[in-house]
Amino acid sequence: MRHFKVTSFLVGFLALAAACNQTTSKLSPADEQKFATEGIVKRADDLDFRFTHDVGRRETRWENRRASIIVTKQSVLIHKNEKVGLDITPGTRRYVDVARDGNRVRISAGSGRSGEVWSFQPESDAPGWTEAIRAVIRGSRSIANR
Repeated sequence: MRHFKVTSFLVGFLALAAACNQTTSKLSPADEQKFATEGIVKRADDLDFRFTHDVGRRETRWENRRASIIVTKQSVLIHKNEKVGLDITPGTRRYVDVARDGNRVRISAGSGRSGEVWSFQPESDAPGWTEAIRAVIRGSRSIANR
């Protein structure tokens, strides 16, 4: 019986340790190729993002999400492996803006009930991240450019 308890504990511990070491940076080979072709400007894996929705309303809610971000010359992608959180491309039409608050970069997308904010602290060069994201937004069809 004691052997069973020790074995069960070890199996549970190993499963938990494996879950903690998972990365959020995995993309399909096609997506990796697409971003390489566009020219990766900034990339950070396994960051803690604060995702806020219903911004400016009484029902404003936020949660911390672990995700990765890729900024190319043409697009911005916040993702958890192949699951997309935010995708800004040249065809993006909704309102998108970026601002820096100290070392935190805030990307606002949408308006009204569909408004959301993704904010994160890059390991370094918050101004560079902000400018790289701003360049993508300027190259999009976002209503912020009108």
